[in-house]
Amino acid sequence: MMTVNDVSKMTGVSIRTLQYYDNIGLLKPSGRTDTGYRLYDDTALERLQQILLFRELEFSLKDISRIISADNFDRDKALEQQIELLTMKRERIDNLIEFARKIRTTGVDIMDFSVFDTKKMKEYEAKAKEQWGNTAQYEQYEEKTSSMSDDEKSNVNKRFMMIFAEFGKLKDKLPDSKEVQQQVETLRRFITDNYYDCNTDILSSLGTMYAAGGEFTDNIDRYGGTGTAVFTAKAIEIYCRAHS
Repeated sequence: MMTVNDVSKMTGVSIRTLQYYDNIGLLKPSGRTDTGYRLYDDTALERLQQILLFRELEFSLKDISRIISADNFDRDKALEQQIELLTMKRERIDNLIEFARKIRTTGVDIMDFSVFDTKKMKEYEAKAKEQWGNTAQYEQYEEKTSSMSDDEKSNVNKRFMMIFAEFGKLKDKLPDSKEVQQQVETLRRFITDNYYDCNTDILSSLGTMYAAGGEFTDNIDRYGGTGTAVFTAKAIEIYCRAHS
């Protein structure tokens, strides 16, 4: 067992931060000394490693708590996905360094901004979060759709995509306008009624996926027109801020 002071010295995490993690239930000490000081065993330290890895990937403490506290949390799978995300992050930093060197050598007239594109990394991160944190929702989805025929599932999916077609018709309005925000509520209610309970945390994660590029974005833009996915994501972000 290690004291909170020992853990702080070994990890570089401040004592105050460790105390805060305890207070919010993210990292509880394994025990306490007779005088009340926190003690941490190997299991607690392994959990701290997971927390720090997720923090390096800029996950919120709320997301981290939900992920590593889930009954189905798979440490090996999490590590595999963390390695993938960290590798992508390293490659991006390497590209930025090389880009900066080119500017220093050739000047600032390099009209290439692809090095700043983070869509691929954000899409992977969003999918990973969905896999780690939404298992309860997946179980609800399985329960709600298990008795549906293929035609019924297809009909539900078509109705779902028509919601994005309506978003496309609203693109000339501001994302915080009453009509657009009502459409976000329509989207949230549809997901809750037909797939799984859609709280603001889940809705926010979905918004991130919608705008991350790739299949999600392409499908939404196919129904609502180019830019619908990004517009929807902005509207969702405003909605979630107002309802969280």
